Order: sequence, then structure tokens, then C-alpha cells
Amino acid sequence: MRSPKDFFRPLAVGAPEPLRQIPFRPSRMIHFFDPGNEKMAAKVPDMAGKADVLLGNLEDAIQADRKEAARNGLVRIAREVDFGDTQLWTRVNSLDSPWVLDDLLTLVTAIGDKLDVIMVPKVEGPEDIHYVDRLLAQLEARAGLTEPLLVHAILETASGVANVEEIALASPRMQGISLGPADLAASRRMKTTRVGGGHPGYLVRTDPVGDSIEDGRTTYQQDLWHYTVARMVDACVAAGILPYYGPFGDIRDVVACEDQFRNAYLLGCVGAWSLHPKQIEIARRVFSPEASEVVWARRVIEAMGDGTGAVMLDGKMQDDATVKQCQVIVALADDLAARDPELAAAYKEASA
Repeated sequence: MRSPKDFFRPLAVGAPEPLRQIPFRPSRMIHFFDPGNEKMAAKVPDMAGKADVLLGNLEDAIQADRKEAARNGLVRIAREVDFGDTQLWTRVNSLDSPWVLDDLLTLVTAIGDKLDVIMVPKVEGPEDIHYVDRLLAQLEARAGLTEPLLVHAILETASGVANVEEIALASPRMQGISLGPADLAASRRMKTTRVGGGHPGYLVRTDPVGDSIEDGRTTYQQDLWHYTVARMVDACVAAGILPYYGPFGDIRDVVACEDQFRNAYLLGCVGAWSLHPKQIEIARRVFSPEASEVVWARRVIEAMGDGTGAVMLDGKMQDDATVKQCQVIVALADDLAARDPELAAAYKEASA
């Protein structure tokens, strides 16, 4: 058994010391792009001013004969583009693929100082994170990096869900976890071909009315991902890392996309993946507290004074528990407003 005292020691001679706390940086949307696609690559400088996170994708959606081009394209983009406050992430290929070793060897040594987070797909258990953790330390030492690269796991297998708490606590590099609904659905043998979102067949029905078992029985569509998202959020919070919803595949259905993102936001996720520019705006809106909510939260905090006892505000009881809820909203609003001038202006106007 490894001593807890060793947890924050570098895993390789010359590697940077692990972080003791994962910094919160706005990441309402993780926007995916294909770095080997010239048209997409040309849009990256402009996208850097619009998305909190830009992610160069090397895994799914990149054909086998284009893996090397995508990897080399990401190196070029990282070296040439000024990302400003926007984070640059990458999703490497799965650990059982023939490409992942070259992904890590190339990216860490060539642009390790430009990357913020490495997303690892199909994480089955803490042993996957341990492998990546040690390898990254060795490569950081080789490259002379002074800051450790962070790791983000995708929860997209039944084994991963069963081990999510251990995955979240596997390394001080762990930045967060995303839900991968499509691969997870396949792993669970779920009978859906949708990428995220609900399913019209997954519903509950009201009781019969009178003698008829058909008439007057309303149905309500349920959320296929509620249990998994909630468990993932708890695991992440317990480990001091960040939870995210993953992709919503129906680009045209912006209404259902917003609903799914909002469900994740209300359950505690800090962001979601965006696969198209229109989803960037949805994520920015959904994962930012509404101005009226921020105003109300500040009123509650002010009315509660030192945070103890209870007060009535507009006919609603407020106590130490509601103050903590309001502090979550205000802290998030302040963090986001520091990056987003439009949001800062909206909060200021609402408070006037």
C-alpha cells in the first residue's frame, strides 16, 4: 500500500511536483475540433475568444489513417495560436489503441507547456489513471516542464461507473470527469442509438382513471442519465475535482440540448462538451447563473449577516443551509464574470 505522504511526490525524477488543489477555471463548454482538418484549424484563433476550453480531438471521429495528421496538426496549432485565457486540452486515443503512446510521447515533449489538460477516454478503473500518471511524470521530466499536466477521465463504460469514486481519487493530476453517454450506452447494452439526451420510450405513466386503463393517463419522459450524472458529481466533489456532461449529438435540436445541459448544471456539473458553435452559446447561457438568481443570492447572504440563525426574506425562510447554497451561486458568478465581460455587465446591471 502506498503511503498517503507519497501522494504528492513526483512519480519521476525531475518531474514537477503535483498540485495539491485543482484550480477552478471557467470551463462551461469544452469545444471539440479536429486539428487535422484545415478548415477547422483555420477557425481556431477566432474560437479562442469564444470558448472557455478548446479541445484538439485525436480519438473518436478521427479516422485511423488521419490519426498522425491530427496529432501533428495539434502540435502546429498549439505553437502558432495565441489562446489567451482559453484553455487548450486534448483527447488522446484510448489506452488499448495503437496510437495513444505516440500521442503522449509527441504532445508532452513537443507542446507540454501549451497544454492544460489531457482527456483520457474509456477509463475503466484507477489503474488506467495510475499508468497515465507515471508516464506523464516521466515525459514531463524529459521535457523539462515546470507545471504538471492534468488528467480528465471520460466515464463511458459500466466498469468506469462502478469504479468512479476510485477513478476520481486515483491521482492528484485528476482535473475532472465527463459523462460519455454513447459509449456508456453501448457498454451497458442500453437500447438507444442516441448520443445523449432522453428517449421517448423511457417514461412513467400516471395511474388509471376510472375503469379505463387507457384514457386520461399522462406520460412523462425520464432522464436516462440522471443516476450516472449524480453519482459522477458526488465522486468529483468528494475528490475536489470537476464534473462535466459530455456530448449532445443532435445538433439541430437546440431545445433538447439546452434541457440536457440544464439538467447537468442543476445537478452540479460545471460544463458540457460542444460539438458545434451553436452549442457553445447554449453552454455559456446554461452554465452561467442567471442575473436574477445572483441578485437574490447576494440579498440572502447580506440579510444573514454572519451566516447563523434564520431570517425571513420575501416570505421565505433563510438559514445557514440556504446561505451555503447562495454562496455557491455567487462564487460561480464572480469566477465567470472575471473572464466574461458581457456576463459581468449583466450581473452589474441586474444589481443596480
